[in-house]
Amino acid sequence: MKQVFNPYLPLNEYIPDGEPHVFGGRVYVYGSHDKENGEHFCMLDYVTYSAPIDNLKDWTYEGIIYKASKDPLYPEYKYMFAPDVVRGNDGRYYLYYSLANDYPNCSYVLSVAVCDTPCGEFEFLGHVKNKDGTLLNDGVIFDPAVLNDNGTIRLYYGMWWNFERDFCEKESIEKQVATFKKSKEEILASTNGVMGPFVVTLDSDMITAKNTPKRIFPRDFSGTDFEGHEFFEASSMRKVGDKYYFIYSTFQGHELAYAISDYPDRDFKFGGVIVSNGDIGYKGRKYEDMVMRIGNNHGSIEYINGNWYIFYHRHTTKTELSRQGCAEKIEILENGFIPQVEITSCGLNGGPLLASGSYPSVICCHLSNGKLTYGYCADKRVPHLICENNERFIKEVENNTVIGYKYFDFKGITKIGVKYRTGDITPCGKLYVTTKENGTPLCYLEINDSKEWTTTLAEICLYGKEALYFRYEGSGDIDILEISFR
Repeated sequence: MKQVFNPYLPLNEYIPDGEPHVFGGRVYVYGSHDKENGEHFCMLDYVTYSAPIDNLKDWTYEGIIYKASKDPLYPEYKYMFAPDVVRGNDGRYYLYYSLANDYPNCSYVLSVAVCDTPCGEFEFLGHVKNKDGTLLNDGVIFDPAVLNDNGTIRLYYGMWWNFERDFCEKESIEKQVATFKKSKEEILASTNGVMGPFVVTLDSDMITAKNTPKRIFPRDFSGTDFEGHEFFEASSMRKVGDKYYFIYSTFQGHELAYAISDYPDRDFKFGGVIVSNGDIGYKGRKYEDMVMRIGNNHGSIEYINGNWYIFYHRHTTKTELSRQGCAEKIEILENGFIPQVEITSCGLNGGPLLASGSYPSVICCHLSNGKLTYGYCADKRVPHLICENNERFIKEVENNTVIGYKYFDFKGITKIGVKYRTGDITPCGKLYVTTKENGTPLCYLEINDSKEWTTTLAEICLYGKEALYFRYEGSGDIDILEISFR
């Protein structure tokens, strides 16, 4: 039986900032394209994958759909950040992307390419411009999102700019928020109104703004229901019934939230958080108890064959520069509320993974030793997902590291295996197996010194849908390549 897990694309593929769209019976995911172990964000040309709407386990690689070199501003501007695609009133497909000239001190230009099919190779059309022919430059030209609203084409974009992040400190988010509040008036004055999400209506040529861009959120979030989840970046717009849902990444960075309005350009009210790539906030989980190392997040929701899903991304290596797409099923309740969903290993599988055969260790949805941080942490020893010598595995598993998978479908007595190898320091320890994050061990697997991949086995007896956790207790460190059931 074919299955799919998170990340839902091949393990050597890094497509963050996923914008899912259903066109003609298939769902297409458009996003940025990171390089495995890359040195910058978004180093590669755009590619896309698609799947039949009735089988989200069957993803097809559609190839390169657009090359940065097609933009006339290349190579001065060469990093193509998060894109979006919309079907125009002429039946063609339009790709909007933010082109950056460097990182981290970027300037941006908003460009458009067009194609007759959703996955063919797009051709450069132009740069988004004002009526007088000048380049659109109101706000920060970043993270475009496009909506065809019954024939009206609306373009959303923006960022909350000019603050500092201390990525490697445990208190970084708290410090960041405190810094923001302390200097808010100074920031608001110095940035001349560029901060926040904006919307503009496009003319029939799909590149000319018909009106002056309009900010859709408050410029000052103080005293509003957005406090604590202020807009940062990652604009995305969906229309659900007669309501407009604006999905965005909050000031916290790791979470995707949403706001709702009866209008496409005003009166948005904060709705809640849909997903956090560290499960922060899910069932009250606190920042210091994040289940995975967190970093920026970007994605959106889509209605696919009778169900709603959220597409988001997770972080690998010890940077934010190699991000992988993940997805979860969500609910939109009758009152319009979207409950926060937990991150899982089974994702789009439609149910738990079978407790049989073998799985890559890196499909874990919980990887923590209690010392995780936000973003860049290359100078710290923390468990992380890595590719070395074309092998993808969990590295630097030390004492008190917990590795978790949600969920598997068990059928009784089975042998569980973990393929591991040891690091430079000779280890002495055990991997304890539980079904809860801090649960009572059901069994343990012996860890012995081995510089080559070797499998350790133990017997368990479980029935039905269960999470599976491994806690390492011992000295030294180990790498883990796969888990298996026999």
